[in-house]
Amino acid sequence: MTALFMTVDALLTGTPVPFRDGDYSAIAKTPVEGPVRIGWLGLEGDGVADAVHHGGWDKAIHLYPQDHYGWWRDRKPGHPLLDRPGAFGENIASRGLTEAEICLGDRFALGSAVVEVSHGRQPCWKLDHRFGARDVMATIVKTARCGIYFRVIREGEAESGTRMDLLERPLPDWPVARVFRLLIGGGHKAEPEAVRALADMPVLAEAWRERARKLV
Repeated sequence: MTALFMTVDALLTGTPVPFRDGDYSAIAKTPVEGPVRIGWLGLEGDGVADAVHHGGWDKAIHLYPQDHYGWWRDRKPGHPLLDRPGAFGENIASRGLTEAEICLGDRFALGSAVVEVSHGRQPCWKLDHRFGARDVMATIVKTARCGIYFRVIREGEAESGTRMDLLERPLPDWPVARVFRLLIGGGHKAEPEAVRALADMPVLAEAWRERARKLV
């Protein structure tokens, strides 16, 4: 089998700043130059404003495929956010694989760290506000261009311009796009057995396992 990998265009971090009506957000992230430490809770220097819905073990690192940026530019022509990595608040701007090819439980080398796919990113209103549009969140739900969350299995150090090589693939039948469509995109009614399987899948983030249990 051909070795699967992604290229890391940028590693990005951000800290909470005023966002809307008294809300704070760290969705605006900037590229880090040189090596960055990868700890259990993500990239050193990265922060979250809403610890209930962001950050933590299952959401340590957010990846968004740059492969989608051309598609978004066609729908948001001239939007300045799409001129550079970080439009979707990602920590890893990668290219080479998308949610259709990356599977739940996949383990990748990220520099000397090892990271594991825990679930997809459920979009929220902050993306609409960031883009100044009302349809970004809905479009992600419809298309499963959601981005991916990783948990950190081994701490280490990484930098941009390197590769993320696939190390293990225990669940080849569960690409993130499929999981997203079942649990977030409304596909649960057509595949109740698949949703039941997800509810009992330890590698799936607890928040999405709970969602699967409710949908069953």
